Formats: sequence, structure tokens, C-alpha cells
Amino acid sequence: MNDRPEAPYAPRNPARAPKHLEKPLVPRPTRRHHGRMTTPPSHAARARSFNEAAAQYAANRPSYPPALFDAIEELSGRPLAGSRVADVGAGTGIATALLHARGAQVVAVEPGPGMAAELRRALPEVELVRADGNCLPFADATLDLITYAQSWHWTDQTRSVPEALRALKPDGALALWWNTHALDVPWIVEQSDRIGRRFGANPAVEKNGSGARAAKADPTGSLDFTHRRIRWSRRVPVDLHLANIGSHSIFLVDDQTRTQEFLTAEREHLLGVFPDGFVEETYVVELLVAKRR
Repeated sequence: MNDRPEAPYAPRNPARAPKHLEKPLVPRPTRRHHGRMTTPPSHAARARSFNEAAAQYAANRPSYPPALFDAIEELSGRPLAGSRVADVGAGTGIATALLHARGAQVVAVEPGPGMAAELRRALPEVELVRADGNCLPFADATLDLITYAQSWHWTDQTRSVPEALRALKPDGALALWWNTHALDVPWIVEQSDRIGRRFGANPAVEKNGSGARAAKADPTGSLDFTHRRIRWSRRVPVDLHLANIGSHSIFLVDDQTRTQEFLTAEREHLLGVFPDGFVEETYVVELLVAKRR
């Protein structure tokens, strides 16, 4: 497959780059980090950071349980099989592959060159277009379902909401979801606190579902979401778990020596909890589905 979309996937303004790649955001005020003054990386810089770590992301990030896709079918009122689906912010194709396996006619939409290259390598049979949710490369009323897996919070909702509604069919639906940490598990809470103390921030949508809350605070007032939570877990080697957390943008944009020091210390913490070297990661998928109205 090539990057150039065919009808009905013609970009509305093909000469324009995705908005968040045009120029960096204005730097935020500096803050103190362990005695040093640092400037927090911009939202755009964090979004771009995944491109250099696409292979790490693909190999170590968690997938999604079958129950999630059952819930999407239930709440959207249509089967995935045969549905025209755009998976936006598709990344390396973790959700794209699962939608494709359920029989969806899925198009992956991904702005980042590194992530898109990894997706194409893994899923050569799936159509891929280079774009983002702020300017979708689809004709009006052509999609049954638009999905955002771990990616809605990277969009400008004043633009991505109208774009989704424009591209959806009258009976279409928008589905957003995030794997969030199960905060009733003590070791997960303790690890999140260590990350917060070391980096001055947490991977927020992973820790506390802030992505879902932000989506519910739709600035356009156009979406009426139904919320569903799906709990699941996976058991992985400790080094895979560390590679997973190291693939989050707060680590990718930080000084790599400092990141490695943290991950080395974190390994010792984890082996104290999981002496057999396998970590039981527990997630709660926060799913939001809104039908077009």
C-alpha cells in the first residue's frame, strides 16, 4: 500500500501538513526538577516522540481484550464485520489489527512517519493514510465507525469533533478508548507515585483516565457518550514491562541517562514484588462511544 489516499479518502487540503506538526507550541514556564530548572516538553514534542521509538512501542505496549470490541459493537449498534472503519492515530496498528481481525473494512490514519512505517511493516494488507484527526482524509458521511485507541487526547477537539461528525454516516459512531492502570492494585499505585516524584508528571491517561474525562468535556457540546469499563490483565517479563512504561512520551522526551537510571531502580522494586520475574499488569479500559445525532 502507499501513503496516497484514493477516493473517498481524498484529503480536504492535501497540501497542508497535520496541524500539530506545523510548528511547536509556545514553551511553557520552567519548573524545578530535583534542584534543576527545566522546561516541560510541549504537547507536540511529546506526540512526535513516538516516531523514534515505534519498534519499542509495537513490541511492548499492551493490546486490548476481546470484550472491548464486543462492547463497541453493542454500544454502536452495529457489527464490526463489514463496517467501514477509520482507526485514527493508529500508531503501530495495535487496535487496527484487532479491528481488521473482526472483519472491519479498516483504514489506518497515522500522522507520524516512524509509527506509520511500523504499521505498514506489520499490516501490509491494511490501507494506511498519513493524516490526523483534526483534518480527516475522508469524504462526508462515508464511515460507519471512527475509532481512537489511546490517541484522542492528542487532537484539538474543537476540530476533531466536527471532523468526526462530518465523516460519519448518519447512523455512525465514534469510539474512544484508553488502557488505564487499575488503581486498586497496590504495586501499580506505588509505581505511579515513583514516576510522579521522579518526572514531575505521570502518563496521565494511563494513570487516572484523564483522557476519558477530557473527552466527556467536549468543547463543542456535540457528543453524548456512553461510558463502559473493561478490566483485564496480562502477565509479562519484568523487562518487557519496563520497556512498556519506557515507551510513554514522558520518558521518551526526557534525558535518556536519567530515564535509564529510573528504569534500573524500578527493576529492583519490581523484582521485590514479583520475584519470579513476571509482572501481572492490570488494566481498566475506559471506553466512550457516541452515536452521531
